[in-house]
Order: sequence, then C-alpha cells, then structure tokens
Amino acid sequence: MQDMLQALQDALSPWPWAYTLVMLAALLLLAWLANLVTKKVLLRGVRRVLGMLPAVRGDAASPGIRLRVVPRLANVVPALVIAAGVTLVPGLPVEIALFVRNLCNVFIVFTVVLAIGHAFDHANEIYERRPDARDKPIKGYLQVAKIVLFALAVLSAIAILAGVKLLHVLTGLGAASAVLMLIFQDTILSFAASLQISGDGRVRIGDWIEMPSQNADGDVIDIALHTVTVQNFDKTITTIPTKKLISDSFKNWRGMSESGGRRIKRAIYLDQHSTRFLEPDEVARFRRFRLLDAYLDGKSSEIRDWNDKLAGHGAEPVNRRRVTNLGTFRAYVDQYLRNHPGVHQEMSLMVRQLQPTDAGLPLEIYCFSNDVRWAVYEGIQADIFDHLLAILPEFGLRVFQAHSDAPVDVRLHAAPPPVADERA
Repeated sequence: MQDMLQALQDALSPWPWAYTLVMLAALLLLAWLANLVTKKVLLRGVRRVLGMLPAVRGDAASPGIRLRVVPRLANVVPALVIAAGVTLVPGLPVEIALFVRNLCNVFIVFTVVLAIGHAFDHANEIYERRPDARDKPIKGYLQVAKIVLFALAVLSAIAILAGVKLLHVLTGLGAASAVLMLIFQDTILSFAASLQISGDGRVRIGDWIEMPSQNADGDVIDIALHTVTVQNFDKTITTIPTKKLISDSFKNWRGMSESGGRRIKRAIYLDQHSTRFLEPDEVARFRRFRLLDAYLDGKSSEIRDWNDKLAGHGAEPVNRRRVTNLGTFRAYVDQYLRNHPGVHQEMSLMVRQLQPTDAGLPLEIYCFSNDVRWAVYEGIQADIFDHLLAILPEFGLRVFQAHSDAPVDVRLHAAPPPVADERA
C-alpha cells in the first residue's frame, strides 16, 4: 500500500498540489463510505433492535416519533473520519488542517446536542401516554434542559475554535452573568412559572380556562416553557405567556367538570299584575297535579290552623291566609326539578324570587345538570324552561315581555244580541 502511494506521488510530482487534492478526495470518499455503511448496515440493525422494544414498537402509528436520534448520531461517523484523517493529508498546511478538524469537532458537538434534543422530544411523547401526564407535564423541564445543552454547545464551539479549554470560557462568563440574566429574563421567569404550575396543578392539558385579558376561552392543548396554548371554542388558537398564569387572574372550569354537575342559573320574569289568591275551587283543581300533592296538603293544614285562631272581626277575608298562584307555581317548579332526570339531585337546588324590577318579578331557577357536556347541558336547560313557560298559564300567571314596535292587532267583536225581558 505504501509502495502504491509512493508511486502515485512520484507520478503526480510535476503538479505540486495534485497529490494533496487526491488524498483529500480519498479522505472524503472514505468519509462517504463510512456514512453509507453506518446508515445502511448498522442503522438498519439498530432500528430492528429498537423496534422490538414495546415503547418504540407503537411509534409506527405516531408520525411525531421517527427514531430521529439514531440517524442524527450516524452523521457523527463521517465527521470523525475527516477530523482524524485531515491532519494526515500530505502537503496540507497545518493551519488549514487544524481549522478543518476544529470545524468537524464543532459539527460533532452540535450533532450530539441535536440528537439529545430529539431524545428529549421522544421521551416527552412517551411520557404523555401516561394517564397522569396531564397533571404533571414535563415539557417545560425538557425545554429548559435543551436550552442549557445548546448554551453549553455554543460555549464548547467557542472553546474549540479558540483553542482553549471549556472551563476557561465558563470562568470568563462570570463577569457577564448580569448581562446573561438580563438576556434570559423571560426564560427564567417562565421556568419559575412552569415549576409553580406543575407543582400546584393550577393548569393542566385538557382544562377549560377563561382569561379575558388574553382573549382566551377554551381548552388547554399544550403547556410549554414560554407559552400555554389554548384552543378557543371558535377553533382559533391563543398563546398565553406562562408567567401570565401566575401574575394575572383566570378562571379554570376543571372543578365544574370534575364535580359532574354544571350550574343552571336563569330567571323567568313574571308579570306582577297576574299574581293573585286562589279560590277554593281552583285549589281543588290543582289536585290533579301529582307534584303538588304534598305542597297542597301541607299548605292547607298550615292555613287552616292559622285561620282557626282568628276570632270575631279578625275572621274577615282580608285577615285570612290563602294560597297564591305564584307560591303554588314556585312549589311546582321545585318539585319538577327534584323529579327531573337531567338535574343533579346531590347539588344545590332552589327556586327563589329576586328583587322585582321594571322588567317584572324574577323567579330564578338555581340547580345543576347531571351532565357537564355543553350540548347536553344546553338541552337539559332548554327542556326545563320549555316546560315551565308552557305550563305557566295553568297557574294564571303571565310572562312579562316588553312590547315590540309591531302594529297591535285589534279585533272588534260584534255586540251580543239583546236578551229578551222575561217580564214581557
């Protein structure tokens, strides 16, 4: 082999740089062959071995996981070949050979760091398959680790190109620490916010949060180091700085989802002029409402005891207690809700009157549905108020509603025929 190289050198002696260029071409060819062998032979074997692992076998269905770590590390092999062989090329100036070797070493450092970064991404995707990953996300921590790695890679590259040790570069950065703190201020604040969020669990992936100051109202789909991504209900995407979740107020609806009940709080505005006492025959007619049996029995006994105590002029109708249509309707609504299959019976339930307004007397329904899904909740709420509005005339009550500017429909009825005088 040495004789062949000597013969080649003698043959190219008339051209001083020819032998050096041939050796450089041979070195590049060797690096290319090393890369080819690594990716076609060794890499295929490594993929086959990794494919046998349970955590990697399922990655075929996930486009985000492609075992990018191994191909990235395979690029180190040709760089190692060039770094080791460039100093052996005859006729190549020492400065150029040293510079090329340093560039190869810098390439190796960044390649390894990028491979580690892909490994972190791979670890995060595997971790997110765990059932408790939503409560304790690690994406922010991994991003901090990647930032530290890339910072060390940059410092290592500076040390390699300058021909000094990495420790000397790190020592020289002590004086510039204040500047670095200023540059990475947002990163440090975001990291502290990520630690607090992960620690107390105030925000998790899948939570419905509402933050008007950031125009966010939807589900959290990603928690990163610097931002929390929210997909609003109109399918737009809002990114919130992580530190804003510590400094600003927001509403998290997770408690509602975990409780299994969603609040219904809505009022029916009644016309106060339609409120009146019920006559005995009307009270008897309400006996056909099964939901009112207990109310009417208890109310009748209570009113009878009260009225029996009245004597003399105190027994006048104005002093006697009587059942009202509004109270009866309120009792009916209460029992209707307590028997409704869509109302959560273990949570607060009441029917109450609010302060009268110029828009009528509000009769508020306060309860919780037993299904927190939006569409189902709206259906339960609509079903309740559909029934109450339809049954309201049975109690002689009217809904207060402002008149529109539409023309009033006035229909004149013919006068009834005169009644014949029986004395005629």
